[in-house]
Amino acid sequence: MEIDINEYAEGAILLDGFDDCILGITEEFGGVQRILYSKEKIIQKLMEVSMTRSEAEEYYDFNILGLYVSEQNPIFLDIDMKDNK
Repeated sequence: MEIDINEYAEGAILLDGFDDCILGITEEFGGVQRILYSKEKIIQKLMEVSMTRSEAEEYYDFNILGLYVSEQNPIFLDIDMKDNK
């Protein structure tokens, strides 16, 4: 069964070709609903089209994370909480 995202988050910005990277829809009191994507799933998908991990991360940083369309931009979950000290 396919879900109509607009039914749940009308006007939310979707990333073309990354529907399988959607984790859910976020909401907050007084705010707009936005699509939540998995950062890791996006990077893995980019690597499937012949990018190295480094290239996929750079592409993600500049072309996906750096995208701004509206207040309903997608948001991204990164669960890799490595200690960077």
